[in-house]
Amino acid sequence: MEKLTCVLLLNLPQSALGGIDLLSFTTTPRFRGIKNLPSGFHFVFTSPTTALSVRHGAWFYVDKSLTLSSSLCIKKWDSSREELLPEDDEASILRWRANIGSFWKDGLTPYRQHTNTGANDMSENIIEVSHAWKNLTSHITAPLLARITGGPRDHWNLTSASSASADIDHIPGLSGLESIIQPEKELKFLPINLKQTWREGATGRERTNAARDRSWALSELIAGNCADQNETEVLGELQFSFLMVLTLNNNSCLEQWKRILGLLLTCRTAVVTRSKLFATLFRTLRLQLEQTREDDGDLFDLSDEGGTLLRKWLRDFKRGIEQESNTEIEDVLDELEALEYFIRTEFGWDLHRDFVRNGMLELEDGEKVEMDIEGDDDIDERGEYAPTIVELTADQMMNFGGDPSLTSVMHGHFSQTDEKGAQENEEERKFVNDNPEEGDVELSDLESMDNRY
Repeated sequence: MEKLTCVLLLNLPQSALGGIDLLSFTTTPRFRGIKNLPSGFHFVFTSPTTALSVRHGAWFYVDKSLTLSSSLCIKKWDSSREELLPEDDEASILRWRANIGSFWKDGLTPYRQHTNTGANDMSENIIEVSHAWKNLTSHITAPLLARITGGPRDHWNLTSASSASADIDHIPGLSGLESIIQPEKELKFLPINLKQTWREGATGRERTNAARDRSWALSELIAGNCADQNETEVLGELQFSFLMVLTLNNNSCLEQWKRILGLLLTCRTAVVTRSKLFATLFRTLRLQLEQTREDDGDLFDLSDEGGTLLRKWLRDFKRGIEQESNTEIEDVLDELEALEYFIRTEFGWDLHRDFVRNGMLELEDGEKVEMDIEGDDDIDERGEYAPTIVELTADQMMNFGGDPSLTSVMHGHFSQTDEKGAQENEEERKFVNDNPEEGDVELSDLESMDNRY
């Protein structure tokens, strides 16, 4: 006999919004819950109305391998607190378990993850996506849910307004607690700071390299925050954040989703040392982008303008690893190629850099207008990203480890100083040696410049 599995959603307001995993619906008076749940993690959510309001949801786990004949998970809506709570009363749980047969047929809707695209022929107009949820939660674990939500097992809960401390908007002039209109559960995300991806005390070239290649920051994040230094926990949080945006429209989860991608897609050396992680990343990202095509929400704006940042990250990443000839990243290249094909066919994105930035476009009426493609100035080193020529003194060259006889850089070539200039530089060095306080001032200026840049 197949094991009976179901989740009860009790005391919901009339015509409330209900949902499980990727499917949402409007409840009816006879609705009691969902039956025939497959094994794995699931997420139920609800809202008092189907209009714009705070949604409440909770994760739970179904294990059909247990010896019990049925698996019953009970959630109830508390109208006084407007909150989705677990049923903790043992007597109530036993009563519902004993009476489950009375409403099994009419009060519980079968678990399904499909949408009907037509009203006439149900058999021909159903898009089945039953495997999508399993693939989208493949790296989510119980310890990860406990860390992020802080909730008890099988009721890892959060709402649309739950937020990480870094994403809370504070009102100027008020303290942190006063500026929060209504306290909500704080989400404990992995601490990702894209503004500092280098070690404490790093200066100069080390900071520049760490800003361009964030592999060091990724390694530190995994070593210091992931259980057993398991790198797939980063992907699990990426999946969690994505799904909470789809189901709850949680803005803080959207920001964390962007932070994780901003970290991973700006790594270079880690692609070789953690090739399995990056191959799985692109497979996961492709599944997520496929799901956004089915979603009606507007937080994932992947139009030409909204997807600019993600497209830029992918384009830079592709350009960076194309220079690698290491056979260890073949799986990464294969998954990236599959992702590139999808986004080119679905979104019209082109990750190649060879395109015309400026030219004449002929309209339908024959008129010709000049067009200019904006963006990507940092890649092409245009505008504010254009290189700047800096003249250095001999002592500045020495402090940077250069040859003091080479005192200017012009278009990437060093120009040799003449004999008079060299003599002046020698006199200047002698003056600094005789007046160490002056040298300290100039060295201080260099350190100040290093701090600024």
